[in-house]
Amino acid sequence: MALFAGIEAGGTKMRCAIGDGEGNIIDEIRFETATPSINIPQIIQYFQQKRVSHPFESMGIATFGPLCLDESKPEYGHVIKSPKLEWVDFDFLGSVQSAIDVPTGFDTDVNGAVLAESLWGHGVGLDNVIYLTIGTGIGGGAMIGGKLCHGAMHPEMGHIYIPHNTEADPFEGVCPYHNDCFEGLASGPAMKARWQVDSALDLPPDHEAWALEAQYLAYALTNYILTLSPLRIIMGGGVMKQAHLFSKIRKNVQTLLNGFVHHDSVMHNIDTMIVPPKLGQEAGLCGAFALAIQALDKVKTPA
Repeated sequence: MALFAGIEAGGTKMRCAIGDGEGNIIDEIRFETATPSINIPQIIQYFQQKRVSHPFESMGIATFGPLCLDESKPEYGHVIKSPKLEWVDFDFLGSVQSAIDVPTGFDTDVNGAVLAESLWGHGVGLDNVIYLTIGTGIGGGAMIGGKLCHGAMHPEMGHIYIPHNTEADPFEGVCPYHNDCFEGLASGPAMKARWQVDSALDLPPDHEAWALEAQYLAYALTNYILTLSPLRIIMGGGVMKQAHLFSKIRKNVQTLLNGFVHHDSVMHNIDTMIVPPKLGQEAGLCGAFALAIQALDKVKTPA
């Protein structure tokens, strides 16, 4: 049985694990996301030890960003303009790969998640899929034409601008770059700041916060539907643990589109178009395994 190494680097915690070709986790360790000088030795030590008992063929790194994903640039594999200042301009890929010399895939955590869902989850058999995480931040990964979406960098779906009625919602937003972009208005920290609670999940299901949140999420999803034409939108992250949000979002999306996108997925099957991740809280780590598999395939069948 082929084994793969995976690193899911999140905003608050890191997960390192060994998995198989079906996305199953065989062994795992977790630690707090800190600084490169603390985390990189932890990562290297874990995989060097596990390599003896669990020899893996390749590795995937699914991480917070923004990242440089252009392999033609010397900054490839670096974290770039990140709010985590200790990680800015840090060579994440090179630091790990120099110690663990195996083929290594490198991408955002959300691109990893959409790849995993396309292999083992709700994206199986679909060429155009979006994965969104709504939590400490808002991020999105996209599979377009069966390939992960890259370009000038990678999708930053949390930073689009959406309608903001400042009379109805005078909240200024929490994004340090854009104030009231999508992330600034609808992330977990935005909900905490707007409603003055310790956690968005402290708000009861009938609180007015959720109607506003569903509206903002629907604005963004409507834009993605009109620009990327996904067949499925998968929504994870801490905020989406409120299952009642999904019905509100779906209804708002249909209202906003107003019959313009005349496709069964939107018109008649929206309950199966906008869904939570099949892989649940493991989507990010499974994304790292998926990137590892992709990296190995690339070595075996070079372009």
